[in-house]
Amino acid sequence: MWVWRTIPGDQQRLEVAVASGYCVKCKASREIKDAKQITMKNGRPATQGTCPVCGTKIFKIGASG
Repeated sequence: MWVWRTIPGDQQRLEVAVASGYCVKCKASREIKDAKQITMKNGRPATQGTCPVCGTKIFKIGASG
């Protein structure tokens, strides 16, 4: 999902990617809170964070953005 945000005091708009993933506990697609780009042991990119509703760890394999 893409979100448009503005920088205070600046007229330019920035395009910011918001990571989303599937929460197994909530059984719903959620935005990933505190998302971090990581690299797995096999070298593939992934995104890791927590569910904003229940706090369960969300892990999404693949490059985001």
